[in-house]
Amino acid sequence: MKLFRRDLLERLDLRFPTDLKIGEDQLFVAPAYLHADGISVVADYDCLYWVEREDSGNITLRTGGSEPRLRFLPRMVDLLLEQVPPGPDRDHLAHRHLTVEVQQLLDHLVHEPRPEQEKALARLAEVIAPLWHEGLNDRLSAMARLRLHLVRHTMLDELLELVRFESELGRKDVSTPVLVDGGRAYARYPYLRDPSRGIPDACYDVTRRLGVRHRVTRADLQGSSLHLAGHGYLHRIATEDVATELLLRERDSGTEYRVPVAHTPTPGLGTEDDEGHYVYETAGFEVSVDVDTAADGSRLPDGLWDISLVIGAQGISRAVRIGSKRDASVSGAAATHIVDRGGQARAVTLYTTTPHGNFTLDIGERKHGVLPQVSVSTVRWAADAPTELEFGVRRTLAGCPDGALAVHLEDGRGGAAVFPAHASPSGADLVVRVPVAELAAGLWTGQLRLGGWAWRLPPAPEDLVPAKWRRRGLPWYAKPAADQGEAFALQVFRTDLVRAVARRLKP
Repeated sequence: MKLFRRDLLERLDLRFPTDLKIGEDQLFVAPAYLHADGISVVADYDCLYWVEREDSGNITLRTGGSEPRLRFLPRMVDLLLEQVPPGPDRDHLAHRHLTVEVQQLLDHLVHEPRPEQEKALARLAEVIAPLWHEGLNDRLSAMARLRLHLVRHTMLDELLELVRFESELGRKDVSTPVLVDGGRAYARYPYLRDPSRGIPDACYDVTRRLGVRHRVTRADLQGSSLHLAGHGYLHRIATEDVATELLLRERDSGTEYRVPVAHTPTPGLGTEDDEGHYVYETAGFEVSVDVDTAADGSRLPDGLWDISLVIGAQGISRAVRIGSKRDASVSGAAATHIVDRGGQARAVTLYTTTPHGNFTLDIGERKHGVLPQVSVSTVRWAADAPTELEFGVRRTLAGCPDGALAVHLEDGRGGAAVFPAHASPSGADLVVRVPVAELAAGLWTGQLRLGGWAWRLPPAPEDLVPAKWRRRGLPWYAKPAADQGEAFALQVFRTDLVRAVARRLKP
């Protein structure tokens, strides 16, 4: 599946080994990978076609026995030792040979006569010895650690039993039970804590690899309060001595705050998995977090606060981002709320990340601005009140304090007036009604405001007819001011009766 430049092959003197039945491709490709100046991947069109054999077989599958594998594996180990210095890179490359290759060799070993098994196992232990060290354990699964321990100590009978156990495990849908002790979880693989074998507990430790399962059944903001509910548990760990917390972590600074949750019963949870072998009766949680007090009694600072659960049971805890698994009724769409505390309004948005779909709080408009979510759509006289100027306001904000969104008008001479937005009878938009008959004479301009945010008011239509009314028996009227460009301006004034009469009498 690869193309090689000829000069690379000549420079490295690469030749396909013809004395091996399996593994020859690794001995050819590995040096090319290690010494090439660049490697490109072609993935935007099909450039290779495979034809499957009728028996779906290949040379590797048809080549039986441990001997062919013991011929190529030492040469690969020598290649790694010679061409890759000790450290993470060598460990990364050795991982396959200490796991996949060793396991496949043992699968063939079980079918051989006892003398050949003993000879092959002794040779395998000798081959892997230069690659293996304690530091590799963090890279290996518990099964791989156990397998390698038995190989290194040439424990043939135990290895044969482990291969049988793995084969049987592969035919089941039930995960291996665990033993919980001292805040660690140990898989109940063969010979766990068998005093006659003396295999270290570390070969069975699966604490870091425990699966974490969760589902969110509620996630919403109400004012400054975030409400979450759902369930979360550690796979194969019964929900005893549960101690789950909500974790808020600011993405850039790493600052963390933890909030305890209320644990709720979840009868029957887990009965559909692992053939009902594991149940989790107290995996539910409910929690409310006030962003104005969540920082140890203070406001959460502005930032992106990723939301996780720290799920604890029987002294073991694991953190998991939540949101990717949620009920269909739980929306992942961004919802921005304006929170006002002590006259300091700010935006709080609950949203889900892309592509993983986990919940995050955006405080302070890091990703979700307020300005694009509000606009003034119309300016007209109210149909039921000819002296009330009506502004139609469109918004996608999920919520803001009552009366906080309002039109602020000024007459340029110290006069000011504020008119809050209200729900439209249609329910689709908001409306702001300005009773112009209550305004003093002057040229009124203004903005739509919400805390520290402000939006320009569009000009009234040029063909908007003047509004007329009487105040103390005298005629008044209001109309759009001329020559104001794209800015809203309303002229309010009292009719000059003398001039009005003069205009009427003028021939």
